[in-house]
Amino acid sequence: MTRIGLLSDTHSYLDPQILSHFDDCDEVWHAGDVGQRAVLDQLTAFKPLRVVCGNIDGESSDLPSHQRFRLEGFDIWITHIGGTPPKYNPIVRPNLQIDTPDIFICGHSHILKVVRDPKMRNLLYMNPGAAGKTGFHVVRTCLRFSLHNGQISDMQAIELGRR
Repeated sequence: MTRIGLLSDTHSYLDPQILSHFDDCDEVWHAGDVGQRAVLDQLTAFKPLRVVCGNIDGESSDLPSHQRFRLEGFDIWITHIGGTPPKYNPIVRPNLQIDTPDIFICGHSHILKVVRDPKMRNLLYMNPGAAGKTGFHVVRTCLRFSLHNGQISDMQAIELGRR
């Protein structure tokens, strides 16, 4: 079993609560818009980190635009600007249709959303919302869940407080 802490859109602010909430996690995943390198350094020192580049991270960022990997029987794709079911980003939509992952994770919208897309082979779409203080969101959020042998469990939406 692998326990995951998922966040996005920190925009250079890493709330110390996140480290407490993710203390029992095996990995942390960040769906882009990290901001300052210090946030990345803190997360890397804390847990194994899978991260993608967001639109505020700059073209010169050494972060990948996409992460596609297998874990615990799942095909997982993380990107920053992926859209939302059924209105996926036109850049990723063709790839989603050709090679649909089991789990598709994005950030960017600052809106927490976890939903199945029956029109896309029942993929699980996940957006943890925004954990940072910059943006239009009212409440800062992240997600925590477990993966084990093709099963997802213990999904928790975590509210970190007002922006």
